[in-house]
Amino acid sequence: MSDKETDNAKGRPGHPGGHPGGAVIKEVYESIKDSGDAPRQAHKYMMQDQLRLVFWETTAGCNLECVHCRRLDVAQELMKNDLTTEQSKRMIDAIAAESKCILVLSGGEPLFRPDIYEIAAYAKSVGLIVALATNGTLVTPEVAQKIVDSGVQRVSISLDGATPATHDKFRKLPGSFDMAIRGLKNLQALGMETQINSTIAKHNVHEVKQLYQNAIDLGVEALHIFMLVPVGCGVQIAESDMLDAETYEDVLNWFYDISREGKIQTKATCAPHYFRIMRQRAKADGITISPKTHGMAAMTKGCLAGQSICFISHKGEVFPCGYLPVEAGHVLKQSFSEIWKDSSVFADLRDQDKLGGKCGVCEYKKVCEGCRARAFYESSGDYMAEEPYCIYEPVKIEQAREK
Repeated sequence: MSDKETDNAKGRPGHPGGHPGGAVIKEVYESIKDSGDAPRQAHKYMMQDQLRLVFWETTAGCNLECVHCRRLDVAQELMKNDLTTEQSKRMIDAIAAESKCILVLSGGEPLFRPDIYEIAAYAKSVGLIVALATNGTLVTPEVAQKIVDSGVQRVSISLDGATPATHDKFRKLPGSFDMAIRGLKNLQALGMETQINSTIAKHNVHEVKQLYQNAIDLGVEALHIFMLVPVGCGVQIAESDMLDAETYEDVLNWFYDISREGKIQTKATCAPHYFRIMRQRAKADGITISPKTHGMAAMTKGCLAGQSICFISHKGEVFPCGYLPVEAGHVLKQSFSEIWKDSSVFADLRDQDKLGGKCGVCEYKKVCEGCRARAFYESSGDYMAEEPYCIYEPVKIEQAREK
């Protein structure tokens, strides 16, 4: 038996059956992608409720006032109730004790924090994989070097339009598109992995093909699209800017098409029914979904809130994700492990049998689950209600109508 096989047999990190703290999706993908048993192992990994990603709002301070922001109280300065450096390090220790997961330093604008490089380096030193989510406008060559030196492994930069006019209007800062591109190139010049995040809504849906081409031309590793969730400032623009369910479906089908081209890593976020579409399309083409055919998308599912991910606010509140404002705990009042393992909110989200409406009877519920944040807002607080932006009719409902 090889060393790798021995490790897998013992259930060590890097294998779906191993310690949850070691099961980083990229590592597991590399270990199983060529295995004849890869489809089963990928499914097993997908269904585990283990912590893989923590998004931490390092500060609510930001230099932009984006129209879709999850916050209503964005300030153009650091917030007095941001976690201190020492509080941040204790929180990071607690996360690392639970899982050697990916920690995404977000905001607001994380580069507003003067200690962000110290924090990133500390997170890396305790075994976390560190990523940085920024609007890119503050990334000068000097800042880019500090980011690289701190041990950050990937930086995502938000581009919410394929053109300066579209992006700048959405971000409410003239010139922000060009500044973000400069920041991106400053990072790439130092060898940093980069990805583009794009919120898709009515303002830019006509530009999605150009967004994709821009990502390829810019040489980033990945393009992640985010379907608008009506939270924070997004509530105020929901009626005017949310895509209707049919257009939403069209965009996700197009996104599946480009994923098959293999030109760039792609990920649909806040778009859980992408994973239903992926299975419908693969079945129609006679393809069995596996890491070999669909990459890491075969190892994940739709809504991961409270199951594989969580979000920590700048004050220390823990939420299922950044868009679902149902508090599961507080890192200054409880241990992170206690919150992750024992929160009643997380327990609800991990139980697909509690899903309501058509989500509850859908044959795709275990791979989709619908967006729990959209359900929360559309149902006035029921985060287990059905996904409101899905046109799919489950087989059980169709059968009931035929009787």
